[in-house]
Amino acid sequence: MTAVADAIKMKTAVVILNWNTEEFLRKFLPGLLRSCEKVDGAEVIVADNDSYDDSMNVMKEVFPQVRTIQFEKNLGFTGGYNKAFNEIESEYFVLINSDIEVTDGWLEPLVDWMDTHPECGACAPKLHSWQQKDKFEYAGAAGGYIDRYGYPFCRGRIMKRLEVDHGQYDTPENVFWATGACLMVRSSVYRKLEGLDERFFAHMEEIDLCWRMQLEGWKVTVVPDSVVYHVGGGTLPASSPFKLFLNFRNNLLMLENNLAKTFALEEYRKGRSLKRAAAKGCRRAARRIRTRRCLDWLSALVYLFTFNLSSAKSVYKAHKEYGKLSRRPDSKSVKLYLQNWCNEAGVEGMYSKWIVLQSILKGKDIFRFIIKEDFYKI
Repeated sequence: MTAVADAIKMKTAVVILNWNTEEFLRKFLPGLLRSCEKVDGAEVIVADNDSYDDSMNVMKEVFPQVRTIQFEKNLGFTGGYNKAFNEIESEYFVLINSDIEVTDGWLEPLVDWMDTHPECGACAPKLHSWQQKDKFEYAGAAGGYIDRYGYPFCRGRIMKRLEVDHGQYDTPENVFWATGACLMVRSSVYRKLEGLDERFFAHMEEIDLCWRMQLEGWKVTVVPDSVVYHVGGGTLPASSPFKLFLNFRNNLLMLENNLAKTFALEEYRKGRSLKRAAAKGCRRAARRIRTRRCLDWLSALVYLFTFNLSSAKSVYKAHKEYGKLSRRPDSKSVKLYLQNWCNEAGVEGMYSKWIVLQSILKGKDIFRFIIKEDFYKI
């Protein structure tokens, strides 16, 4: 992915990828524009994924001062942002959903953090619920982790449980992933990693990107001085079978992209040679993905027994599609990765237990039982 020579140039490009959300544009874009006017070198751009509602007329009639980029078809979250950023020259990219209400001064702490922390590849604000503004929001809360089988969860959100924000996460923290609902990334890093994996289309693509960043030595940080409010479900509701399909399929793609390298890095740091570390990393990754697939089929059985046939079908379709899209790494490619990155890379924010079981066992007290000792760094 290369930048266009005569592209839009600025320091911070704040880009909404829109698809049929004209009401959110009317409601939240004015506040976003006001906030960005106060930040030197920041500009808001709306990229449209071939909406069939009145979004583009709204942009022309209500927000004629805002630059727009229009695509001829829906490229998904991944393809849409990749193509939009290919037409923009800036030091930082901000991915922001149209259903985000920003607060005054939300952008400055993110820019300041990136300016003063050159090791940071991506950073994000705390994400609060728009409906209950004292609570964290599902899509990212105060930064994300991942458990041993690839299930993501957050500081402030575990499974469907949400915490009230009473300042418990008010110091900057390196995390495993940060939400794509509002995410600042260093454009040079984004381009070097070739952006979002377009096989994902939507969902979990930001977790994959953050994992790939860490595997090349970059940090991912939540900056709590910045807070935004997220409506959630603006494009796909939580009950959508298609959304469920994307989550199951993309989780497997994400594990396949990153687990072998992560395990190989761990094995190398235990003292194994590059060749042995790469081979063992690939074997461990294959076993872990097989286990995750078994857990997915267990979920499908639960859906069947509760007569949720559409969800069970989504799991089946996800695994079938994963088989078609799979790019399983071999030990040679993983060894080459180690040769290039074994000294710089590091992965943190991995949880050593299965968060689903822990959540069932601990219930509403689960947040008290998620302790630092259960996480590990590589």
